[in-house]
Amino acid sequence: MPGPRQSFAAWGVALLLLLALSLAAVPPVRADTWIEEDTAVLQGLDKVTARISTIEAKVGDTVHFGTLDITVRACRKHPPEEPPESVAFLEIREKKAEATPALLFSGWMFASSPALSALEHPVYDLWVVDCKNPVNAPAGKSG
Repeated sequence: MPGPRQSFAAWGVALLLLLALSLAAVPPVRADTWIEEDTAVLQGLDKVTARISTIEAKVGDTVHFGTLDITVRACRKHPPEEPPESVAFLEIREKKAEATPALLFSGWMFASSPALSALEHPVYDLWVVDCKNPVNAPAGKSG
């Protein structure tokens, strides 16, 4: 008859084997897997009027929101089998009358964490909602 130590060891081995088998069934998540997209979907809040606007901007284009000029430099998202995330690299300048536009923000914004890297402005809030239209999509398909 096995002693308490042998019984404990057998349970430990069984538990480790079960854990190893369950981990083997889950595909690894790669942090470097991104789909390059050609359009960023943003939302902007005008704090004075309390209006929210949806803004779509192609990578490389500049769009206007109030006194802001927003240029999207890159837009990427995770594939569907990974946790959802969209990120965009934005350059935001403010155009005031008779003045050279001033750079307010240059960096990555994350859809899942808008406060992580945010535009700080007294009148406007801006955040990334999504990226769409894969750059390397087969003909006739878009996101």
